[in-house]
Amino acid sequence: MKKMNALMLSMVMAGMTGVAMAKPVKSDNEAWKAEFPDQYASWATAAETSDIVDLLESNPNLVVLWGGYGFAKDYNKARGHYYAVADVTQTLRTAGPMGDMDGPMPASCWSCKTPDVARLIESEGEGAFASKKWGAWGDEVGNAIGCADCHDSESSAVALSRPYAERAMAAVDMTFDDQPANIQAAQTCGQCHVEYYFDATNNNTVKFPWDNGLTAEDALAYFDGIGFADWTHSVSKAPMLKAQHPEFETWATSVHGEMEVTCIDCHMPKMKNEQGREYSKHNMGSALDNFDQSCSSCHDSQADMEAVLKANKAEITESKLLVEAEVIKAHYQAKAAWDAGADEAQMKQALTHIRHAQWFWDFATASHAIHAHNPGEAIRLLDKAMDVAKQAQAELDTVLSKQGVEQPVALPDLSSKSAAQKALGMDMDGFEAEKATFLQERADKEWPARL
Repeated sequence: MKKMNALMLSMVMAGMTGVAMAKPVKSDNEAWKAEFPDQYASWATAAETSDIVDLLESNPNLVVLWGGYGFAKDYNKARGHYYAVADVTQTLRTAGPMGDMDGPMPASCWSCKTPDVARLIESEGEGAFASKKWGAWGDEVGNAIGCADCHDSESSAVALSRPYAERAMAAVDMTFDDQPANIQAAQTCGQCHVEYYFDATNNNTVKFPWDNGLTAEDALAYFDGIGFADWTHSVSKAPMLKAQHPEFETWATSVHGEMEVTCIDCHMPKMKNEQGREYSKHNMGSALDNFDQSCSSCHDSQADMEAVLKANKAEITESKLLVEAEVIKAHYQAKAAWDAGADEAQMKQALTHIRHAQWFWDFATASHAIHAHNPGEAIRLLDKAMDVAKQAQAELDTVLSKQGVEQPVALPDLSSKSAAQKALGMDMDGFEAEKATFLQERADKEWPARL
């Protein structure tokens, strides 16, 4: 009903104002199947990766680092495009909104999950779409990430479907229409595989923090300049930032980026069907799954490449865990200082350093497969995170000494996901009950997506 009303309204408004009607967006992925059967079939194979891997269970540090934020409730390994709508609907982070104006998340939380967003932005307007709550659009969302996210619905040409991405690309001198075809294709991935935030000064529309450039330092300077924080940490009271998944940014500063080897080259290789016709594989899997098509023109041996990637991942993981321990220590030092009566003036610089240290850690580790995409940048950022965390600790040592607090500050039991959530005072039973009611009484009954 909403779709029909939106279409009728756009037609009436076009007639009254002389403005062109909204551009049609073919958001139903099934509607592309007949014309592009090979691409569709390969896209659908992403459904084979259905396992849910709880990353908080495997690394309880994350619960503490995100204390007070939704990710401390629930954070699973990405399962691929096919499950995007189901995953965002089921996660505890979106809570259980039983009404259109309930819940913690704005409508923009749908932005990278479904081509239905492109249709809704086109029909309703970007601000009108984003200004509502996440729950308001659930009955309009039935398609996981698919064809219309990256292709024009009329010509099928590669295209940006999100106006905020067009603006961001232009801001870094990468206006879409001015780019060669391979970079345009990469930019379609860069609509979602980026760092972004919801701009409360503009109807909670999506914005990429690229005004200063694409590096972690550029984004941090932007956020500091506008005084933005995603949340206030529940332990340290530091104003925090959450990196999303800045693959486009870390790719752009990599060797691959410099050589203009793109996401498409590695993750969407050219294949041949039974009739010998060439098509692009659309399941966006590991490049190693198609080494001969994706990698062999530059890399001689799959075994050697796998060994290098394994070593990169081990080095990054080791550095990551060391940084996490130091940032967590700083969060609890800050809590002890507040508890002892420290004031805001005493705490400001240390809290800023906690914010910055965790940002550099998050930018490095939230970027999927950075051990393959840009391992040098990951290690650089983690080294910087460690240095800044140590600065925070040194500043807090001084504050704690002035407050007469015995050091080192004791940490609670953080050895498991449940222990860490308990230490933070999180009502996990309540969160899970709220979500279960929502799924049973609203999503399963009223929303079209299969869960």
